[in-house]
Amino acid sequence: MNLRKTLGSVVGTARWAASNPGAIADIALGVVRRDEAAAAPATSGGGAERTAPPELAGYERTVSVSATTECPAGEVRTLVGDLSLLPRWMSIHAGWRGQPPAVAVAGASLTEQIKIMGVPAEIRWRVSTATEHRIGLEGTGPMGLTMGLWFSILPTGSGATVWIDAGMGGDPLRGPMGGTIARTVRDEMERSLAALLTLVDDGVRGVQAPAHGPVLHQASGRELPANTPVIVGVGQVVQHEPDVTHEPADLAAEALRRAQVDAGVPGLLAAADGIYAVASTSWSYRDLGAAVASALRITPKETVQSARFGGDSGQLLINAAGQAIADGTASVVLVCGAETGNSLAAAQRRGDTPPWSEQGPEVAPSRVLGSEKEANNEAESLAGLMAPIYVYGLLETALRHKLGRSKAEHQQAITGLWSRLSRVAATNRYAWRPEEVAAEELARTDADNRMISSPYPKLLCANLQVDQASGVIVTDVGTAEALGVPQEKWVFLHAGAAAHDEWFVSERGDLAASPAIHAIGQAALEHAGVRIDDVAHVDLYSCFPVAVQVAAAEIGLPLDDPARPLSLTGGLTFGGGPGNNYGGHAVATLVARLRESPGEFGLSTSLGWYLTKHAIGVYSTTPPERPYRALTPVPEPVPARRALADVAGPAVVESYTVQYDREGAPEAAIVSAITEAGDRALLRTRDPELVSRFVDDDPLGWRIEVADVSSFGFLDEERHPVPAAPEMPVLVDRRGPLWVITLNRPHRRNAIDHPTAQLLERIVDAFEGDDTARVAILTGAGGTFSAGMDLKAAAAGQFPLTERRGPLGITAAPISKPVIAAVEGHALAGGCELALVADLVVASTESWFGLPEAKRGLVAAAGGVMRMAQRLPRNVAMELALTGDPMPAARMAELGLVNRLAEPGTVLDAAIALAEEVLANAPLSLEISKRIIEAAPDWSAEEGFALQSEMAGAALFSEDAAEGVAAFAEGRAPVWKGR
Repeated sequence: MNLRKTLGSVVGTARWAASNPGAIADIALGVVRRDEAAAAPATSGGGAERTAPPELAGYERTVSVSATTECPAGEVRTLVGDLSLLPRWMSIHAGWRGQPPAVAVAGASLTEQIKIMGVPAEIRWRVSTATEHRIGLEGTGPMGLTMGLWFSILPTGSGATVWIDAGMGGDPLRGPMGGTIARTVRDEMERSLAALLTLVDDGVRGVQAPAHGPVLHQASGRELPANTPVIVGVGQVVQHEPDVTHEPADLAAEALRRAQVDAGVPGLLAAADGIYAVASTSWSYRDLGAAVASALRITPKETVQSARFGGDSGQLLINAAGQAIADGTASVVLVCGAETGNSLAAAQRRGDTPPWSEQGPEVAPSRVLGSEKEANNEAESLAGLMAPIYVYGLLETALRHKLGRSKAEHQQAITGLWSRLSRVAATNRYAWRPEEVAAEELARTDADNRMISSPYPKLLCANLQVDQASGVIVTDVGTAEALGVPQEKWVFLHAGAAAHDEWFVSERGDLAASPAIHAIGQAALEHAGVRIDDVAHVDLYSCFPVAVQVAAAEIGLPLDDPARPLSLTGGLTFGGGPGNNYGGHAVATLVARLRESPGEFGLSTSLGWYLTKHAIGVYSTTPPERPYRALTPVPEPVPARRALADVAGPAVVESYTVQYDREGAPEAAIVSAITEAGDRALLRTRDPELVSRFVDDDPLGWRIEVADVSSFGFLDEERHPVPAAPEMPVLVDRRGPLWVITLNRPHRRNAIDHPTAQLLERIVDAFEGDDTARVAILTGAGGTFSAGMDLKAAAAGQFPLTERRGPLGITAAPISKPVIAAVEGHALAGGCELALVADLVVASTESWFGLPEAKRGLVAAAGGVMRMAQRLPRNVAMELALTGDPMPAARMAELGLVNRLAEPGTVLDAAIALAEEVLANAPLSLEISKRIIEAAPDWSAEEGFALQSEMAGAALFSEDAAEGVAAFAEGRAPVWKGR
């Protein structure tokens, strides 16, 4: 620490003195005095009266600067309070440690890297003041440094006078450098003030901070940051009799009015910054939020709508509302959804069109949340596997097959599960069908419970013909306290998460699993700091029994715990399935339950499409230990299957469902069969003889001979194991902090097709998102690295492009952590471009590198030519690009492109040895060093050293830096924490 202090002082003094000759006089005289500005009159050139912050008296050194602007004081105050804009005008700012608050709220804490006299330092700030006209930050830094900053914005006529007061204390200010540091800070404040007013003149506007300080939570005795998100009001509407005089927007508005009554604050709806509306499936609104606002006669700043289809929407929008509150971009958000499917169906039976409102093409929400991606691929469409009832029937039978149950055993299990849900609905005042139904009645098929798609009769299916609406009011605790919402009404958002599984059902390796539910459950519970056994109240999205069973298995919940039912509403059969909005009802019901049992935790899940899109939320009346976050974890990559639209040959029946007509007669069978290669064929037959075999028998595991997607025959009636999914085209070997990522298509020389690119992108995303992962090695299976793009697949129109990381699934987006390429065999064309993505390259002595694209009329546009130009001498890069001829690895090593050479067959071992050398060093140092190396070529000579110092500051004053010095002094290996 002393060494750092000494070096920092020497370097900083020399650098500052070179540009400020007056520094020599300060040092020589040992000036120790308060800056003259601190004693200046209380009237600036702008004429605004002001009182200097009294806290300045506690500092050895103080400086004050001021300037005027024609902009109204309120707008300037908002801009100053928006901490996300601070890097744009505060000249001493070098970076944030962790996530700073979005806005300055009294009591909030933040850690900032600053630089003074070119020397970086880390300051731990507390927002001590956040009033209408003043913001104050007080903090501590290294070597006993104390510092305070106050920003005062005073109205002056139609404009404002802005003051910046800075106070400094501690050992660094008491020595001969004190005057120099103070003068430097004054110069920096003047520059900062000028930059601030430039932003003001440019029309930049900040996010409004909540006008509240920390809030004392009475039950826990804790002081909470004012931007802590909390649900304060919930409302539900159920309209049993068809009524076309009330359209979905009307029901949603009524649900929000009830939520306002529940909160106990008249006028709360009028304070809304935004309306987040779940898209209605019973009536198409271009902007349902706008229609609800009109019905409520309020004018929110924004309207947000969910994607057109997806039952994940209710929870997804609540998660987004919580994040907006936590970020300070909103103080009150109304989340609503409504369906009038029952009224619509009644009108259609009469031949009427409801007189509901229509919006013109100019109407659109501020934002749309959620995926609009199509639900089915070609194979699914050809098999008629498009309606949820058929898809979930297929998934249910796949689960039965996986569990090894007979038809009777499984039917007993799922009717028992649904009967327990009906028992919950019987006590739910907002349930569509509030009655308990015995398992035997659910299993019996008759006119009122006809078969729809095996194994589901009507009462095991979601009921969409309902008129229901929900409203949820999310606010921050500062606003809730200021408006007088009783604290016993508060239910805190602890964590939310969302993710999706392999998008198309037919491409999933296992039809009865959900890596995405597992990922979001784990992420949300971990962030909330609770285990699933700590959660007392659960609502799992319950459109069909398989959805509940899979979710329970992935999260770790028993199916039949009488003390913890898996639904709080009764599910989508009995509670009601209002289109996309079941999640809104689940959360509204959960809030009421948590209020009745203070201190307990609740969890709610939502899903969209076919067990595809998932969202989760964790709630409690107990305040959160960590700031709320809406998480987006990356599910664990698992083997997938190809879905075949054109198939012939033997296969094994994996699953099936039988479709029934309205009279209850079987009319078709949809079959999922797995080929010997592990691919999936989706078949649909109307052959009465074949259909009857699926009704009367149980052909799971039987072998069939497929002629085409609508024609097949049974080869035998033995139970055969379902062929495993093909090995993943990209493998991951996690060795603690080291990930070995292997391209696994040796039969195609590890060429990358579209599925491989998608999987590679997901794996890289998972590597980036895993805090324990620090270094990755990219290599290829079978003694070769990669041939780049799969040209056969490309010729068929399937290019290896992904949405975010672009060509080859990896080349277009930077990777923040170190990557090593282990090149066995040749790295040509796209294979060379893949190697160039890496930071370090280990290659075989027999490897060759090259970009032959010019020989094929192409250009290495996946970063190949660009990165070659960056890493090799100009003429060498030109030769590789213009001739298309490769060069041996030995030559590439001479030129610096290859870091190490190894004998054939030992390249991976050499790469692992290199990775271990990297892993011996501090994670933060590695990250920052990589950023500097990547950014430095774009820096001018004048700015380079300063920018480098800015980046390095986070590491120089980190815990790891102190640990590294201590470990060196103690003669031991350091234990890095990454902070």
